[in-house]
Amino acid sequence: MTLLWLDLNSSYAHSSLALPALHAQMSARPDVDWQVVSATVGETVGSIVDRVCVYHPQLIAATCWLFNHEALLHVLGRVKALFPDCRVVLGGPEFLGDNAGFLRANRFVDAVFRGEGEEMFPRWMELWEEPKARWASITGLCYVDDEGLYRDNGLARVAHFEALVPPEESRFFRWDKPFVQLETTRGCFNTCAFCVSGGEKPVRTLSLEAIRVRLDVIHRHGIRHVRVLDRTFNYDNRRAKSLLELFCQYPDIRFHLEIHPALLSEELKQELTTLPPGLLHLEAGIQSLREEVLVRSRRSGKLSAALEGLRFLCSLPNMETHADLIAGLPLYHLSQLFEDVLTLAHYGAGEIQLESLKLLPGTEMRRRAGELGIRYSPFPPYEVLRTDEITTDELQVAHFLSRLLDGYYNTPAWQPVTRALMLGEPEFLNAFLRHLIYIGVIDTPLSMERRGLLLYDFCKRHYPHRLTEVSIAWIEAGLSLKKAPAERVRTKRQQPPERWKVLYGEYKESLRLCFLPAGGEETGDEGYWFGFESERQQARPAFKATTPMG
Repeated sequence: MTLLWLDLNSSYAHSSLALPALHAQMSARPDVDWQVVSATVGETVGSIVDRVCVYHPQLIAATCWLFNHEALLHVLGRVKALFPDCRVVLGGPEFLGDNAGFLRANRFVDAVFRGEGEEMFPRWMELWEEPKARWASITGLCYVDDEGLYRDNGLARVAHFEALVPPEESRFFRWDKPFVQLETTRGCFNTCAFCVSGGEKPVRTLSLEAIRVRLDVIHRHGIRHVRVLDRTFNYDNRRAKSLLELFCQYPDIRFHLEIHPALLSEELKQELTTLPPGLLHLEAGIQSLREEVLVRSRRSGKLSAALEGLRFLCSLPNMETHADLIAGLPLYHLSQLFEDVLTLAHYGAGEIQLESLKLLPGTEMRRRAGELGIRYSPFPPYEVLRTDEITTDELQVAHFLSRLLDGYYNTPAWQPVTRALMLGEPEFLNAFLRHLIYIGVIDTPLSMERRGLLLYDFCKRHYPHRLTEVSIAWIEAGLSLKKAPAERVRTKRQQPPERWKVLYGEYKESLRLCFLPAGGEETGDEGYWFGFESERQQARPAFKATTPMG
């Protein structure tokens, strides 16, 4: 028989591990002919339906999650109308909660899997054509039986995680993506009420040797970015240290992983300080800098330890640490959110990722939403609409703040000057956000140049003493010296001074020099020098120096 897998992703860069993970367990079965239709949610529904119908499918399987949910159902509903005898089975995080309502509302879906499918899906494939009465033995399967009764077979958990065939052995594993995912554990020791893995115990792990073998395969394919799928990389500091030592054996791979700043041992801290630059990209789970918010959200770890660990991680020069905040958590006020953003900027976080809380199926926080005073959308992505502490309007402000952070703080060209303004001018963050909202650009795509022009214009009217910093950022971003942020730059026949302090690069007579006076001075020789490679026509300066000030 032919199994058609509908691989529907949010973008080309992303791909689900579900297809190769399931296929790897069944690749030796000659009775199943796997066919795949890959698409993104940006494609038209009709074009995807046409590609599926070419196969005249008897059985369709797919993974359903937040950002493909709606598009996936539109496609499957149409296919089922065209092929009424085709069976449709779905899995994924959308089905970790109660599935009765979904199955009754979407009768074209024959069954959904709750939980992990590598062991149970192959078993169901032996029964998929049988009467539904025989499906009762498949743990994790939810369906409406032939008599119209909802059947719920609980939650499927892989019992022998270490015995699974690695997804890299599947012919459907995508080696053409910008990164690959490497799952080293299943489950999580933590109990976060907003997370689908909260309290998923026991944590199941792969041995270091098994991980080494898989990394060898990944390395042979020339992959340069690996996302380590481990909810809390350092829940076991000794294991984390051993993994870091293993990662050092692949210096041309960059490992992206999540780390809990409250759980850093002194031994692991020492190991982190010795790693080669660029080996790690860290996501520090912090969510809020408020003790009462973390306690209500059932996140383990003392806040004082988390803040100490975060300061340490952000201070490391050999890696970049991103920190995340979640607007809409119970007991979290908008004013506290702004304060926490400033604190993270003070620590020097490489990025500040601000998201709105989503009440995902199967999470404790979704089950207790009424008790916690949370109102949320019943449709994906299930975003929080208001809580007892934050209004709908304030959540919209938090969304706009996230856009500002992404456009300025999280953009390398603008980060230094944005951080300086945030920390040096107490009202800047609120004032600049209000300005961007007022002129109607906060929620629209902005080019690098447009962002710089907006920042320069705003500072010219409100923080004129900061204009030099904005101009420096503009020049170093390689933007036009004919635009307003470079209006004080001298470009014609500039000769080097008798002495200067070189900040980077090497001066050569072939460089085209320009000079930015310091402060508001239009005359004198105090300021900044930039040298450009004229022959290579590079937009960014190759040389920077400063002349003494004061």
